[in-house]
Amino acid sequence: MIPLEDPNATSLSTRDLDSLLNQHFAGRVVRKDLTKLVKEGANVPVYVLEYLLGSHCATNDEQVIQDGMKTVKRILAENYVRPDEAEKVKSTIREKGSLKIIDKVTVTLNEKRDVYEALLSNLGTKEIEVSSLFVKKFEKLLAGGIWCIITLHYFYEEGQRSSPFVIEDLKPIQMPNMDMEAFFTGRRAFTEDEWLDVLLRSTGMEPTNFDKRVKWHLLARMVPLVENNYNLCELGPRGTGKSHIYKEISPNSILISGGQTTVANLFYNMSSRRVGLVGMWDVVAFDEVAGISFKDKDGVQIMKDYMASGSFARGKDSVNAYASMVFVGNINQPVDTMVKTSHLLAPFPETMIDTAFFDRFHSYVPGWEIPKMRPEFFTNQYGMIVDYLAEFMREMRKRTYADAINKYFKLGRDLNQRDTIAVKRTVSGLLKLLYPHEEYDKDAVRSCLEYALEVRRRVKEQLKKIGGMEFYDVHFSYIDVETNEEKFISVPEEGGGSLISDGPMNPGVLHIVGTGNAGLLGLYRVETQVTPGNGGLKLSGLGSNGAAKEGVKVGFDYFRANASRVSASIKPGEHDYHFHVVELHNSGPTTAMTLATFVALCSAMLGKPIQTQMVILGSMSLGGNLVPVENLAQSMQVAFDAGGKRILLPMASVADIPTIPGELFAKFQTSFYADPVDAVFKALGVQ
Repeated sequence: MIPLEDPNATSLSTRDLDSLLNQHFAGRVVRKDLTKLVKEGANVPVYVLEYLLGSHCATNDEQVIQDGMKTVKRILAENYVRPDEAEKVKSTIREKGSLKIIDKVTVTLNEKRDVYEALLSNLGTKEIEVSSLFVKKFEKLLAGGIWCIITLHYFYEEGQRSSPFVIEDLKPIQMPNMDMEAFFTGRRAFTEDEWLDVLLRSTGMEPTNFDKRVKWHLLARMVPLVENNYNLCELGPRGTGKSHIYKEISPNSILISGGQTTVANLFYNMSSRRVGLVGMWDVVAFDEVAGISFKDKDGVQIMKDYMASGSFARGKDSVNAYASMVFVGNINQPVDTMVKTSHLLAPFPETMIDTAFFDRFHSYVPGWEIPKMRPEFFTNQYGMIVDYLAEFMREMRKRTYADAINKYFKLGRDLNQRDTIAVKRTVSGLLKLLYPHEEYDKDAVRSCLEYALEVRRRVKEQLKKIGGMEFYDVHFSYIDVETNEEKFISVPEEGGGSLISDGPMNPGVLHIVGTGNAGLLGLYRVETQVTPGNGGLKLSGLGSNGAAKEGVKVGFDYFRANASRVSASIKPGEHDYHFHVVELHNSGPTTAMTLATFVALCSAMLGKPIQTQMVILGSMSLGGNLVPVENLAQSMQVAFDAGGKRILLPMASVADIPTIPGELFAKFQTSFYADPVDAVFKALGVQ
């Protein structure tokens, strides 16, 4: 994993890095504080502003910068259409006959008239006829729209059916060309740490205010922009800039705010036979994943197909596309709580809580490790013009560095084919960003590989919690082919803070694993309180679930009839009992409460606690007949993940032991009970 600080890192002063950028990327860099100054007065994407700043202020000559700023401000004042001044601009075009403006253009086909019509977002005019030449040249006009410099004419004839506004010229705000060899030559002048800082400054961040690990998380956000068909997920608190890079930094990505979308819009329109957003953009990012929904029933299935293979079937057609998919959203609970009680993909809508869908994710960036954005996190120094950066990233999509691992390392045995593909793609993307000239050494590949293993394992850990033993193999590792040394990679949030504490519990408190009414395995804590009384039983924590309550009552009846077999000192009719159940995994009430009730009541009455970190599995009938554990291996995995170190099993489950992976079985101190009374003695540690 990436360390918090790199003690061997060498860094230039801010001025030296600025000088290097101006020396090796002359005319392709801009001071980012200028972007902020202009951005505050104009609600346009950063790449639009920096296109203008790059044309007039790409220098370190202060006088040229000041003159360029005046020019940029004048262009924005005269040509950028502010929505509240739209009518004034329309009037100016009418009176002057024509005007050059900056606006977002979205084009649709009017099939009734067989013409393309444009909508200018800020000007608010629609049904402006557009030449098909522009549409063929810039297909993104049809998919979400793009910012352009437009020359508009005004021509009105009585009775005309279209808008009197006419688009004479249209130029997308993008770099005209990209010299990759010059880019590679410029890259060679920087060390890895310096180049990482350059990349972050180019996106507007100030890297000196972040530790090394956060820098890598910010870098990982760029991987979908350089890798084809790359699927990334990032969930975290609000205000950490999760969607910023996909909305503001690149003209090649589109951000879809949470809400309903359609298969036709996203993938393929059957009636027009036109590919949707995935065919037009390099990255399709979904903001606020909790609100994603498809109008079409097969929407999620088509998305799964596309995320797995980069293609999908619609009707008789099989369509290929290269857009990467990004899912960003908010986590509202503390991460340590979610790790213990749920899974870290819980914010997704219920229709998407599907292991087959999540297994397509190549990486899960821990957004909770990125600090909330503050003014000092945004840079005032030089960085590449974002449009130049975007064109570099787009060019890098044509290359692959996925085989970089093979020269130095092998992947461990727990990685299946999907895991291997995910890790190699992440490594490829990180190397493209850090070493686009393909001049990297073993340590560079190792750093990228360790990060890639972590962000894929984070996906696999959540799959294990949702899907159980099918995804048991999460112990990711890599092997150095030179030394044959194997190193295992963990995810930080999975360590420590277990649900089952390592200290002694009160008498009458124990943990069990059972299947809840939602059909999912979960951990339950049983708490018992005994007071003087007449043998009454009070239940809480089970809601209105009759089957779960019935299970407790069966155990209570068995206790009243058989407590004397445990100890003659137990007098069930002389006390009242309060029995409380805590669902630690929110899996709903479970019916597997009979044996647990009997053991907990005996523990409470004897004043003896259950053995530390013990989990009791199994159930029984009213007559005391033991019931084998369902899903034994998965139940033991749940117990282990929760912090269990001891496990108590019924003899009836001995035949199922071969189904338990040896590595998992070895984690426990295992005991077996032959009947319910034996279970009490084993649970209390009484031989």
